Order: sequence, then structure tokens, then C-alpha cells
Amino acid sequence: MSQRFVRFRDNQGQIAYGRLDEETITPFTAAPWLDGKPTGNTLAPADVTLLAPCEPSKIVCIGLNYHAHVKASYSADEAPERPLIFLKPPSSIIGPHDKIVHPTVSERVDYEAELGVIIGKTAKDVAREDVDQYVFGFTCVNDVTARDLQKPDGQWSRAKGFDTFCPVGPWVVTDYDYRDVLVEGIHNGETKQSGRTVQMIFDIPFLIEYISSIMTLVPGDLISTGTPSGIAPMKSGDTIEVRIEGIGSLENSMA
Repeated sequence: MSQRFVRFRDNQGQIAYGRLDEETITPFTAAPWLDGKPTGNTLAPADVTLLAPCEPSKIVCIGLNYHAHVKASYSADEAPERPLIFLKPPSSIIGPHDKIVHPTVSERVDYEAELGVIIGKTAKDVAREDVDQYVFGFTCVNDVTARDLQKPDGQWSRAKGFDTFCPVGPWVVTDYDYRDVLVEGIHNGETKQSGRTVQMIFDIPFLIEYISSIMTLVPGDLISTGTPSGIAPMKSGDTIEVRIEGIGSLENSMA
């Protein structure tokens, strides 16, 4: 049965993980992927502030993973031969409704709506047929990118690594069928990105097999699986919503 897990700050300023039910949040002793257990207390969702639902040791991102995005953004018809992976620093993470800050060195900052995977147990050299036992759940991610810095740099760390450039949330959903779900990017109320995960060039089992052959994934790590076509720049005051079928909506605005 699917469950939703959150990370939150209560009215006393205490930060904790918990399970979100219809009308209550049950706090946990630790992150659920770190064997956290229910405390026995409950809180009203209105009495807490939702934070990014994970604190990963690393954020592994996939570039150019939808055919339409490759064609629209790079005028290329051929898919990459292997996944293009890059890292975003944990310091780039923000939560629901937090502000995205436009760096002064960039003239164009884009949104990228993506499905995020939360790793549930230590994964190294995982075979694709075993991947599901290493996944805790799924969430919404916005892979914010300083587009004008990405191309001249060649590598993408600076363009994608600024503080506030990785909104995540609002929760992590477990027991989720990720194989064919709708991923949308909604800019100021208008749907600009729309793609289904079945259209990925490299599916999630392959991605985890590939990434875990390179680096060890630990509980709480985040994989962002690529974006559909339709990326576009944001400006101050704009709102961007990442909406994923079966998970929900992550909304942020640009400061």
C-alpha cells in the first residue's frame, strides 16, 4: 500500500520525518529509510512547515533522457549511447514553496521538471532485475539550470549547482508504479512540459544498474531521472510547478 513520507519543521522549530496520512502527520524517530519508527504522536499538517523530504549524501542527475528533449534542445535525432550523469550538491536543495534565487552571473535560469528516486538501502553493482528492492520511493524534482553557463562551461556543475537549484518534494511516495506516469512542468499556470516516463531513453532500472556500477548509492540518496521537452527561462516573480501523476505537485517561485 502506498504511503507518503515528509520532512517537516514544527511550531517549536524541531525538524523531523513523518508519515502523512489524510488528516495527520505521524512523526518518526529518523528517516524511514534509516529504520525510523513512529513516535506514537500525531500532528496536524496545518501546524508544520514541509521541508525537502530528503537529505541525500549526493544528488545524481540524468541529462538528455527523453527523446523529445534531446531533439528540441540539441537538434539531435540520435539518443545518447549511455546515460549522461552529473551531480548536484546537497546544498542546492530547497523544499516546497521556497524561493529559487537567480544568480547575478546568469542571464537565463530554466526549470526542468523531473521524477526523483529515493534510494532505500546501500546499492552497489545492482542488477536491473533487483532494482526495486533498493528503491524507497519517489518524489518531484526541479533541476534548475543556468542555461547560459551550461553550454560554455562544457561540464554542468556550475550551471546546475547553485544554492536553491534543486527544489524537491513535497513528499516521498512508496509502492509507486513509475513505469508510465505523466511528468509536467507548469510555468505561471501554463503547462509547458509534458512527458511520460515510458518515453525515457534509459528507464529507471537501467539507470540504477548503471549508476551503482560507478558509485555506491546510500539510503536517502536522490536520483533525478531527466526532463521532458519544453524547458524555458524563469524570471523574478514567476512560479514553476512540477506535477507528477500519482505523487502530487511541487511549487516554487523565483525570488
